[in-house]
Amino acid sequence: MTITRLDSGPRMSQAVIHNDTIYLAGQVAAPGAPVREQTQAVLDQIDALLARAGSSKANLLSATIWLADMADFAEMNAVWDPWIAGIEAPARATGEARLATPDYKVEIIIVAAKD
Repeated sequence: MTITRLDSGPRMSQAVIHNDTIYLAGQVAAPGAPVREQTQAVLDQIDALLARAGSSKANLLSATIWLADMADFAEMNAVWDPWIAGIEAPARATGEARLATPDYKVEIIIVAAKD
């Protein structure tokens, strides 16, 4: 059994690869930015981490999205929908949660398969 960890620290790793499955830590963007900007920054981080792990958004298995306020659901989807367009959509759940700081508006957790 091989486990590979990317960007490991004392508390967490940004990605963990086990066999052909990639687990990303919850990704957040610069605090204080509007929801659209935070969502785009998070999706850019996800693209970069998946590439480093040997995958891409085309191999998404699941996405868990936490919003600080469900009133931002449509605004987040306005960025998510074009990002996911043209590929098979993953299983997805979206909920409201108090995030690590009130300045975070969105956090996205991804599980993907390797290419």
